[in-house]
Amino acid sequence: MARATAWTTLDPRLLRRWPLPTLAPDADKEERGRVLIVAGSREIPGAALLAGIAALRAGAGKLVIATAASVAKSLALALPEARVIALPETGAGSFAPEGLELVAESARHTRTALLGPGLMDAAGTCRFLEDLLPLLAHAPVILDALAMDLVRRQRRFAQPVLLTPHAGEMAHLTGDDKDGVLGEPEAAVVDAAQRWHAVVALKGATTLIATPLGQGWRHESSHPGLATSGSGDVLAGVIAGLAAQQPPLEQACAWGVVLHAQAGAALGRRMGPVGYLARELPAEIPAQLSRLQARSARAA
Repeated sequence: MARATAWTTLDPRLLRRWPLPTLAPDADKEERGRVLIVAGSREIPGAALLAGIAALRAGAGKLVIATAASVAKSLALALPEARVIALPETGAGSFAPEGLELVAESARHTRTALLGPGLMDAAGTCRFLEDLLPLLAHAPVILDALAMDLVRRQRRFAQPVLLTPHAGEMAHLTGDDKDGVLGEPEAAVVDAAQRWHAVVALKGATTLIATPLGQGWRHESSHPGLATSGSGDVLAGVIAGLAAQQPPLEQACAWGVVLHAQAGAALGRRMGPVGYLARELPAEIPAQLSRLQARSARAA
């Protein structure tokens, strides 16, 4: 396995020296960036809602969500800030091929895309997303949850791609076992980044981010409340919202990981270390982002 030569500690101090692109005071929605999220199914509609809210809280200017037709109307009412595209479903719960035409225009004009939260039927989903990816060749793409199964088809990405597995998902994607991933996480994440030519964030109490060039960042978290249903959907949405503002994908990921952890810390202080909900995390993001950006500006 390939190994990174050094791991940089990822914390607020590092981010102060690694500022995000600066938006002009009069920046409009287009300058803040469009995000396309392909997510949600009849059994897991909330994943699209969590990711979409998180993307907007992280600063995205425009949001399009393509989701299962069976839940699209409810999602549109729950998230009136978004355009919601209803995609026809197969019997197994994935998106039918004819849905590609419905999302094609949004895909061509988006600045970044998040694919995967809350999707069903790995085989059908991967077929749909394989046809969608060429329409996103101009944009960084975040693959989360079931969408990461694309790499099991021996895909090596030509465009900027981020994958966000936890240890169990990494084992599934690589064919290793979970104990093997947990035993040598650094080697696992660097090898995966180089094999797939993608940025890979191996999530956990210690999150490792690796790039195809062998760069590596390590983030330590002590917030057990983040280990809850939907938390990963929020993290993916935050990263997508940041990526829409056009930093390098690994930088959007790094900022997203820290912001997600700080949102958990803020809730933990008010509510206790566990028991807060994933839906409560996005509302914490703007204040945490503002603090980090202010400190980053002072450091400059």
